[in-house]
Formats: sequence, C-alpha cells, structure tokens
Amino acid sequence: MAHSLICSETQSRVSSVLNRDVKQYGKKYMFDCNEETCWNSDQGEYQWVSLEFPQSVKVSELKIQFQGGFSAKTCRLEGCSKDGDSTVIEHFYPEDNSSLQSFPIQEASVVDKIKIMFENSADFFGRIIVYSLDILGEKTS
Repeated sequence: MAHSLICSETQSRVSSVLNRDVKQYGKKYMFDCNEETCWNSDQGEYQWVSLEFPQSVKVSELKIQFQGGFSAKTCRLEGCSKDGDSTVIEHFYPEDNSSLQSFPIQEASVVDKIKIMFENSADFFGRIIVYSLDILGEKTS
C-alpha cells in the first residue's frame, strides 16, 4: 500500500520564490496541509522542485494542486540514486485548474532524490503556484 514519502527529514529545494519572499511564498507551504498557503515561483522558464529522501524510495504516484492560471502544462519527473545520474521517470501533463491532480507512475524505480521539472507554465511570465504536493510510494531497505 502506497503512502506519503514526504516526512520531516525530506529535504526540499525549489528553483525560485516570488520576490524572494520565503515568509509568504516559500517551499514549506506545499507541505503544510493548509489550503490557504502556497509556493509561488518567480517568473522564468523551467521552474522545479526537488526532494531528497532520508532513505531510498520507490515512487508510485505524484499528487499536485496548482492555482488555475499558474499551472504547468508539461512536467517531467526525474529521479536518481545518491551517487547516480538523473534519469527521466515520467512525463505528465496537468490540467490548468485548481483541483488536486494525481499522476500514477507507470514504472517506478528505486531513487533517493526526485526532481519535478515544470517545463512550461500557463502563466505568460512562467510563474508556477503550487498549493500542495505529495509523493506516494514505499520506502525500500
């Protein structure tokens, strides 16, 4: 049974934060379970979120909620082991709306880090707004 792989020891990084205002738009707001807060990227192409897990995991599903008008149109999920090169795990194509969207991962491999690349945005300036992000799967030993 798949469960959330994001825990207090998961390290996250983002490509940018709107006006560098991490107090209002920081990455932590994707994981706080509060529907009023969000991560808001600055403008520009190829925004991303990366997660490093405390142990190896097998990813089976990605859940994400954008703000309509600020969603990604094309996304790429990449993964790698601690010392390995990054490889593309899956491409996915979110809808431009504010609902929670789920993307099953067809062939999950064991990874220590993942990176979600938002290749382009519905926003003219390339901004991405994410209200919630969750990665489901299993821990491996």
